[in-house]
Amino acid sequence: MVPRGPNLPISDKRSKHVSACRLSWRVPVIVVVMGVTGAGKTTIGVLLARRLGWEFVDADIFHSPANVERIRQGIPLDDADRTPWLRSLRQAMEAWAAEHKSVVLACSALKKSYRDELCIGGETKFVYLKGSYDLISQRLRRRHGHFASETILASQFATLEEPDDAITVDIDHSEDEIVAEIRRQLGVDRGRNGP
Repeated sequence: MVPRGPNLPISDKRSKHVSACRLSWRVPVIVVVMGVTGAGKTTIGVLLARRLGWEFVDADIFHSPANVERIRQGIPLDDADRTPWLRSLRQAMEAWAAEHKSVVLACSALKKSYRDELCIGGETKFVYLKGSYDLISQRLRRRHGHFASETILASQFATLEEPDDAITVDIDHSEDEIVAEIRRQLGVDRGRNGP
């Protein structure tokens, strides 16, 4: 059984311009776990997908080798770099929807325009993993095997447009607590493989 943990700060406000992304809870559903590098998107995404019985996909695999090399060198990506990446992601999401496949996608989705591109009708829900620069930079310093650096983190915080239409969870909690809170806010009962 997943420990419930304390109540976590959550914001689930929706505005008119994102009404198309309100979940209808018909299948498929794509949950985009978003945030800056080091926020825990992959860790939380994998655990959430496992608890839901869904597929997990990391958006990093859609980056071109050139983008990966730029990130490795600490060179921030601009909108021109991200455009083909976002296009590939949207095509994948549309394919999952056509295949009736529910997916947890780990993706930075830093800007509202990026999230708009990734919004597939009533089948997309964004979950924002929120944390302070200091907390996330400490995590990055302990991390091995990832190509992003603290230079990239600073750039991503500068680029970040925090959503006001997503489930927002403070990352200063245990992984189990974060996932349990996301499931609660998604309205997913325990023991079910999705809504």
